[in-house]
Amino acid sequence: MIGLGRMGAYMVRRLIEDGHECVAYDKSARAVRAASAVGAIGASSPSDLIARLTAPRAVWIMVPAEAVDAVIGQLRALLEPGDMLIDGGNSHYSDDIRRADELREAGIHYVDVGTSGGVLGLEQGYCLMVGGEKEAFDKLEPIFATLSPGGGIPSATGRKRTAADTAPMGYVHCGPSGAGHFVKMVHNGIEYGVMAAYAEGLSVLQSADVGLRERAADAQTAPLAHPRLFQYRFDIAAITEVWCHGSIISSRLLDLTARALAADPALSSFRGQVSDSGEGRWTVQAAIEMGVPAQVLSAALCARFASRGKGEFADKVLSAMRLAFGGHGERKG
Repeated sequence: MIGLGRMGAYMVRRLIEDGHECVAYDKSARAVRAASAVGAIGASSPSDLIARLTAPRAVWIMVPAEAVDAVIGQLRALLEPGDMLIDGGNSHYSDDIRRADELREAGIHYVDVGTSGGVLGLEQGYCLMVGGEKEAFDKLEPIFATLSPGGGIPSATGRKRTAADTAPMGYVHCGPSGAGHFVKMVHNGIEYGVMAAYAEGLSVLQSADVGLRERAADAQTAPLAHPRLFQYRFDIAAITEVWCHGSIISSRLLDLTARALAADPALSSFRGQVSDSGEGRWTVQAAIEMGVPAQVLSAALCARFASRGKGEFADKVLSAMRLAFGGHGERKG
């Protein structure tokens, strides 16, 4: 394992606990020592890591997408025909196609693995979406079987595992190079939309007491027509908790939301500036290229931009136009 951040370090622990031998490297010596403490063989450099592995080697890269090519550049001269290189991060699928073509010339198998599970993966397992040659997938399957939930999560369809059907176990071969990261890209795009739906719905509940608030008359703002209809002060933490028990919209994301609200009902420790790590953009771009409507995913992505002030200039333009054509100054507060 190269890359011992939260995901990589937890994956090493899960593999070791199931009896796999793991050699671990990270730029942080502290991270390597931590991995060694749980049974990994620590490596001092990429070349040391390769030297400690027996051919044919399986090297899993768990680093940010922008660092993958640099890591592969360090490894390529050290690897031999038959070795397998796995990228478990969130690379763009087009990069996977390019890398697989380049490495194939040297006889090295490249496998892209979309990995979902976050910090919960250590205990619950990771959902793995795998792209690349089926031959490489078959050789690496014992690793995927260990990292995945392994049947610990009941099948939504009641499907039972067959030799050719690994999906109920939490990992699946999606297709040729890039397929794993393409599926993970769309997975994360959906995640943006689901998160936005929860956030917007809870915001509506949070504002349902607007009829109880005193509001000064303002000719520039539409008045609340029926204040009596909006006089609810909801316990948002309690509502998210009850939704986790039997509701059709229950999910792991909702569980995490309920947990956050229970700890801090006002979410006062957050600024509300939401990052986007790339996959949402890539999903929308792919949808546009293919001519597939993706309105919800596009709106969720733009909401993240807006949360970081990216729409601030546009808002100022709107204010300027209102002042110019109607003499409407900005309302304070």
